Order: sequence, then C-alpha cells, then structure tokens
Amino acid sequence: MKLFLATLQFLTRVPVPDRWTKDLTLDDYAKGVIYFPLIGLVAGIVSALAYQITVGSTGIVIAAIFAVLANALITGAFHLDGLADTCDGIFSARKREQMLEIMRDSRIGTNGALALVMSLLLRVALICQLAQSEYAVLPALIAAPIIARSLLVILMYQQRYARENGMGNIYVGKICGKRFIITLIAGMALVLTLCGWHGVMAALVTLLLAYAYRYLIQRKLGGQTGDTMGAGNEVFEILFLLALL
Repeated sequence: MKLFLATLQFLTRVPVPDRWTKDLTLDDYAKGVIYFPLIGLVAGIVSALAYQITVGSTGIVIAAIFAVLANALITGAFHLDGLADTCDGIFSARKREQMLEIMRDSRIGTNGALALVMSLLLRVALICQLAQSEYAVLPALIAAPIIARSLLVILMYQQRYARENGMGNIYVGKICGKRFIITLIAGMALVLTLCGWHGVMAALVTLLLAYAYRYLIQRKLGGQTGDTMGAGNEVFEILFLLALL
C-alpha cells in the first residue's frame, strides 16, 4: 500500500501525506511500476467524471474539453510538459547532445507549442467522435490513461537512460521482466473489463505503435528520459482513442 501511495504521489497531484510514504527510497520506486495501471484508473475516473458532470448542461464539445482539462490537472500537466520538451528536442534537427540540452531547457519552443496544441485538439476531437459513435465514451475515457501508463513499461524495460541523471532514471532500465509482464497484463485486463475485446484490440495496436515510438526515440537519443516517457504517455492515449474509432 505504501508503494502504491508513493507512486500515486509521484505521478499525480492527489495529496498524499508524507508520513504515508516515509522510509521509501528512490530505488524502491521502480517496484511500484505494477501500480501504473491503477494510477491510470484514477486519472481516467477523474476525466470521465468531469465529462459526465458537464455533458448534460454544456454539450459534447465543452464536456470533452473539461475531460481533457481534468486529465491534465490531475497530473499537473506532468506528461504534457514531457511532450513539449521531447518535440522541441527531437524536431530541432540537431545532434544528440544538443537535443538533450534543448529538452532540459524550461522554455517552450515552436515545436513544443505545436505539439501541445495538436495533442489537446486531437483529444477533444476524438472524445467528440467517440461520443457520437456506437462505443461508450465513459469507459474509453477511463481506459485510455490506463493503457497509456501500462505501456510506459515498454520505455523502461531493457532500456538505457539517455542522460547521466534525472527523474526518469528511477524507472528506465530498473524494472525486471516479471514486473514488465504484470503491468502489461494488469493494464490489458482493466481495458478488457471496461471496453471489451474491441478495447483489447485497440490496446494491442497501441502496444505495437509504442514499440515503434521506443525505436524512434532510441535511435534519436540513444535511450529514454523522463520527458520521452511523458511524451509517450500522451501519444499512447491518443493512439488508443484513435484505434477505438
């Protein structure tokens, strides 16, 4: 339970008293990767609630915006920041060392700003499309963060950390094969429960594309960083919603 709360504290803005996670070291956090699907479940429920509360009075488009906003707020825009930094670096057409330096810069560039705008627009558009399709939108809103966080283990397992230090180093290259499998199975099981076999097929498509994303980042940077994992989370959520359609 302590490890779950520590993971929840690390990946979200849910208030967790420090006394509930005391005695844990940074080396312990990699063991908490098996709770990533549950962290996604928390984020997904918050997003779905925001949609459900507002859709009756505001309509689908505004409700979709609130759902996306809630998803960002519950994580403190943690992953969106990684998306912006990654795109600024990867699309800078510079050498590896310069890409990493650009990603470390707290200022946002044109590529990062464009990535944020496109990410948010795509999410809203996909939610609106799902709401008008034959598939239930609420289970999709909950399932997307679950599978995205579950697939982050692909960017951790048997991967090299691209920098000498950083927060992503807590996980990258630190998880074992057992936790890798458990996390993926748990994520798939939750998606099956929420969205049925159609959701599982969408998750498998996203999984294959997640490996393509890992290959691209590894080729560009020689490994993963906290930013590339944050970007991966955003990309995987969008790909899953797109695959559902």
